[in-house]
Amino acid sequence: MKIAVMGGDGFVGWPTALHLSDAGHDVHILDNLSRRWIDTELGVQSLTPMDSIQERTRIWHAETGRRIHFHLIDLARDYDLLKTWLNEHRPDAIIHFAEQRAAPYSMKSDRHKNYTVNNNVSATHNLLNALVEIGLDAHLVHLGTMGVYGYSTVGAAIPEGYLPVGIETVDGDIASQEILYPANPGSIYHMTKCLDQLLFQFYAKNDGLRVTDLHQGIVWGTHTAQTRLHPQLVNRFDYDGDYGTVLNRFLIQAAIDYPLTVHGTGGQTRAFIHIQDSVRCIEIALNNPPARGARVEIFNQMTETHRVRDLAQMISNITGADIAWLPNPRKEAPENDLIVRNEKFRGLGLAPTTLENGLLSEIVDVAKKFAYRVDRSRVPAVSAWTRDIARTLNRDPEGKMLKSVS
Repeated sequence: MKIAVMGGDGFVGWPTALHLSDAGHDVHILDNLSRRWIDTELGVQSLTPMDSIQERTRIWHAETGRRIHFHLIDLARDYDLLKTWLNEHRPDAIIHFAEQRAAPYSMKSDRHKNYTVNNNVSATHNLLNALVEIGLDAHLVHLGTMGVYGYSTVGAAIPEGYLPVGIETVDGDIASQEILYPANPGSIYHMTKCLDQLLFQFYAKNDGLRVTDLHQGIVWGTHTAQTRLHPQLVNRFDYDGDYGTVLNRFLIQAAIDYPLTVHGTGGQTRAFIHIQDSVRCIEIALNNPPARGARVEIFNQMTETHRVRDLAQMISNITGADIAWLPNPRKEAPENDLIVRNEKFRGLGLAPTTLENGLLSEIVDVAKKFAYRVDRSRVPAVSAWTRDIARTLNRDPEGKMLKSVS
């Protein structure tokens, strides 16, 4: 297949592009390289040294003989350029990663909130709009998030996208329907993913677009089979308080003898998936597209769930790292259960990599190897969800220390 990977320079996009190219597909990356500019804005860099996208693709060709093509296009701003590219190349499938992906970054300030909404929602709608306009029947696979469901405790397993409900009619009978699971976003970033869902539902219903939405858990790990082929193919590893996911942050904290920072009670339960499993799931989704005119296909792309405090204890037991308990900068329930159904991917052959089996090699092979590159001042999570929370942390909304508490 000819596959367009939107956002293919990013954390999940890059190993996905390599995986699909290695499988023999004709892969084109479309990216505006905004994630690299955000590194510059935040004054932090990936733990793993990253070459330019041009050098990365050159090394891939030298190692494998396969080419990955790069096109500098901003999906949110360059609608006409995007539409022209799609009409010229007419890919068989499109993987959409081209969104600002960090919840803390989306909550830093009004500017960051506006950027996240404008970038994410416009990118998604521009892509859908262009597909309809040029009459391209390409399978669209979108990387969503488990966060669209929220993190409240309901006492029942979260289904894969759709919830069966009974609605009382005017005659007193019960009408059965399946509805999109009620959205409950916990940040501006998560809200944009909820809006994505509605856009997909409309365009699938109105224009017959074939869409698969992957509600993904927190991705951990660095390497896939393809990134291990050459040191310059390594994936990025974010450890800072804005982009570093909780597990990767714990790994680097343990590697540099920095206490594992658990915010609040640590009772927040999250879903996880290894990066190798993530790219496998995307390939499985590509190979099982919905029929034209079918409703949006939704997968819960996760393999296990853990409470944050249990995760910290697991890392501490492996490494001997101390655990530090800090105030929570997020506005969320201090404790929640998370029971998730994920039979679809398991039924299609996914054999997951578990934390228990993969953590030690990640600590030794990546975190400790590149620990010399860590800026310790960027490790704390300081972006607050509200002004009131920021004041309790003695910080402004972007996380900078205040001279005094008012």
